Formats: sequence, structure tokens, C-alpha cells
Amino acid sequence: MEHFIVSARKYRPQVFEDVVGQQAITNTLENAIKNNHLAQALLFTGPRGVGKTSCARILAKKINQQGFKNLDEEDFAFNIFELDAASNNSVDDIRSLTDQVRIPPQTGKYKVYIIDEVHMLSQSAFNAFLKTLEEPPAHAIFILATTEKHKIIPTILSRCQIFDFKRIGVLDAKNYLKVICEKEKITAEDDALHIIAQKADGAMRDALSIFDRVVSFSGKNLTREAVTENLNVLDYETYFSMTELLLENKIPEVLNSFNTILGKGFEGHHFINGLASHFRDLLVAKDKQTISLLEVGDNAKKKYLQQAIKASIPFLLKAIEKANDCDLKYRASKNQRLLTELTLMQIASINFDGEKKKTANYIIPATFFQVLSPKKINKQKVLEITEPKAILEDSKPKIEIPVLKNIKRRTSSLSLKNVHDKKIEKKISTEENFDSHPKDTFTELKLQEIWKEYVTILNEKGERSIASIVATDIPKLKENYTIAFSVPNKLMQEQLKKSKPKLLKFLREKLNNYGIKINIILNETIEKKFAYTPQEKFNKLKEKNPLLDKLRITFELDM
Repeated sequence: MEHFIVSARKYRPQVFEDVVGQQAITNTLENAIKNNHLAQALLFTGPRGVGKTSCARILAKKINQQGFKNLDEEDFAFNIFELDAASNNSVDDIRSLTDQVRIPPQTGKYKVYIIDEVHMLSQSAFNAFLKTLEEPPAHAIFILATTEKHKIIPTILSRCQIFDFKRIGVLDAKNYLKVICEKEKITAEDDALHIIAQKADGAMRDALSIFDRVVSFSGKNLTREAVTENLNVLDYETYFSMTELLLENKIPEVLNSFNTILGKGFEGHHFINGLASHFRDLLVAKDKQTISLLEVGDNAKKKYLQQAIKASIPFLLKAIEKANDCDLKYRASKNQRLLTELTLMQIASINFDGEKKKTANYIIPATFFQVLSPKKINKQKVLEITEPKAILEDSKPKIEIPVLKNIKRRTSSLSLKNVHDKKIEKKISTEENFDSHPKDTFTELKLQEIWKEYVTILNEKGERSIASIVATDIPKLKENYTIAFSVPNKLMQEQLKKSKPKLLKFLREKLNNYGIKINIILNETIEKKFAYTPQEKFNKLKEKNPLLDKLRITFELDM
């Protein structure tokens, strides 16, 4: 089996042109060599995996290249000395180094000493190195490399020319991965390479290590799904779908989606930080001048632009504020999941009910996500939560959770819609001649089905008060298509009379019979049917199931 070489070693830069994302530093070093303006001590500092050691090695070769056409044929390696300060950090190691510095090079012009992880030197070693670093021989150049510049003593820093290496940008890392894919004959989606570059967090070596791992997992074809699965990262699709739910005020679906994310092993802190970043990207996508700040692939950029249209700037600003507040409180919270869930519910309630004034931590009440199902009304059971969008059929009525945008606010009595409704009511109430209208026959069972359907529609519209009145009794079909309906008190009778025209219009259209009339009967004895005390409730249940009394006697239970 052929020996495998990791990409970080196989594609290590050999010339300055191959170094990714550090053009300013490489151009400065090349000009310094060309103009013979190179300092005797250089300090390369920056995060891991950004090219510090690679640039030091390239510079060490480049210094002695003048006058030779082919660099590889020359023995410049004898002029380059690498010292790992992590394992050679004593005074004796530095004294040995200073002794070697005095000897001039046998080939080439300079001897180059690369000291990696220089911050690991002890205090005594630093002091022993000071004089040599300040006044080295003319043939010696020192290149120090470190990831932690703040640990180096000031007297060393003042003797060095400092080069600060920056983190490699996501686009630069992605483009370099594309070049490697072409050389290795690997097909990769743009979004897949973008996720790898993001995961590397500015370190090219980390990006290459992740690239090798993903290739081992998915072979010669890298897809976005395979990369996210292998790296166990939250795909941007997760944030897009979550934001859609938040914009539509769908709190139950938001909580279920968050539970799924937690089930995949992600922390709530990681998720809420990613969501805040997603809101920031949507805010950036609002303006054409700032779109360039989006460090995402072309496909993802289109999705950001589409969703940015749906999300208003006030919503995004408040959402970012709440997400950041959750981030600050997360570590100190004893119930971190609850904190995140409350934050999500508050974000989902930001744009609910338009511009209506709400408290800072307002959450949509749970009652807005529940409706009465006809089956539950018949059996007097608990409320049933169903699917969105009401589907009305003549044979079998089905109900689903009302979409929140259908919940209406109270309208002014002076509104055009209110005036129009009153005209319809007046027209229906004054219309007495039905000779030219159809009068299809129908059964009392059919009437009761349509009646329940009307109750459901009222609940979906948010007219729960009148819906409860219409559901208090079961309508009875009398002669000449007259419907008898009883209510327990005068207040209900008056309210039902006001809504009678709409109810009458609905029944006539549904049953295709314009001879229908409704007779509202005041029957105060109905109130006595309601059970209030435990004894009355038990007697009510016993009427439906006599075995309950036997159960009570068997186990000697109290009421």
C-alpha cells in the first residue's frame, strides 16, 4: 500500500506565491531581499496554521538564492538551522546556539536560524540570547516564530522586526481547497468547501486536515450534506428553516425544531450564537453595499437575499439583542435549555399582531395555538391541537390549527368592513320573499354537522365568545325548516340575536335552503345542567358510565 502523505505536508508552500492569505507579508519580504534591506532578527507572530514556519523556511532559502538558477540543486539546507524552543528552552541550549553562530557558512552568504515557539524559552534563556540577538555576526539572521507574542519579554521584541500574520479568510481558504481538489481530481460542491473553510477558523493547516478527513469519509465526491454530517456542524439550512418559523410566529414548531437540534448533540449555546450570526448576516444582506461582507457561497448568498426581504430591520435588531442577551446569561443559568427556549419564544413573538405595543419580553399566549375540535365538543373532552389551515368539506369536517395571521384584531365600528357587514345583516334580516330561492330538504343530523362546522370557523377567526354561545345547545329541526335553539340566559340571547344574520346566511348557503329560520328560546333551566360541586360532577360522569359508581364502592373511595 502506498504511503499516504497528509495534505498539510504534501501542499506545504515552497515559494512565496503559494502562501495563502498573507500577500502583504510575502511582498514585504521579497522586496526586502531584492533591495538588501533585511533585518538581522525577524519575529513572525500570529495564530496557528497561517504560514509562519512556511514563510520562515522559504525566506531562509530565498536569502541565499541570489546567483543560482536552480535552488534545489544547491546545499542551502546546511545553512538553515531549526530549533524547537518548546523542547530546547534552557540556558545551555541557547549558549550552544550562540557558539554555532560565530562560524560562517560554507555555502551561500547567510546562516539562518529559525526558532519556533520562541515564547517557550525560559527567562534565563531569553536573557542569554539578548546580546547575540542585538549584535549578531553579519552572516547570521534569526527568524523567531510564535503564536503568543505577549509572552515574549519586551527587550526581545524591541530587537526584532515584527510581522503579524493574520487569520486566513474563508474565501481564500476555499479557493485554495478548490485548487487542491483539481490536483487530486476530487469533485466538491462550493458550499461543502465553504463549510470546511469556516470550520478551520482561519487556519489553513486545520482546513487541510479537515479536508483529508472528509475525503476519507465521502470519497472523491464532496457534498454539503456529507461535510455537515461528518463534521457534526449546524448547517445554515437549519438557521434558514428556524428563522422562517420565527417570522411566522409558529412557537410550537420552533420548540420542536430546537428539540431536534439538541437531540443531535448540539449545545443550546452554540445554536443561539449561530442564530445571532444568522440574523447579522440577514441584516448585512439588506443593503447592496454590505452584501460583500457575507462570507458565504453563491447558493447561500441567494437564500440570504431572499430571506432578508421577509425579515424587517426592527425584527432583526430586536432578535439580535435577545440572542446576545441569552448568550451573556447562558453560562450563569441553572436551566440553560429553558433560557434558550424562552428566548426563541420571545423572538417568535416580536412581529406578532403588527405594530401593536407589547412588553419587552412578550410571548404569544398558548391559547392562540389551540382550537376546539368537533369530536371533542361532542364528547366534552379536552382541547385538541390539529394541523394548520382549515379544510372544510360537506361530508367530514376537519380542523387544523389556525394560522396566526388569520386571527383578527377588533375592528372599529366606523371601519368600511364593519359598515359593509351591517348592510349584509340588514339585507338578510329584511329579506322575506324566498319563493325564487332553493329549498332543499335536509335532516336534523346534517343540520347539527353544519352547526358544529360554524362553531369551528368562529374559533378559527378568534370569535370565541360567540362560538361558546353557539355551542351551548344542540339545534332542533322543527316544521317549515324552523330551527329551535335554547340559551340559558338573556345576555346570551341578545348576543346571539346580533350574530343571527351571519349564522342564518351560513346555514342557508351550506344546506342550500333559503327557507330556514332560527328561533332563539330563553330556557333558564339549562343552567341547572352544569355541574359545579364534586358530587354533581361525579353524578354527571356516573350517568355516562354507571361502572364508575361500582368502582367507587369496590375501592371505598370518597367523592
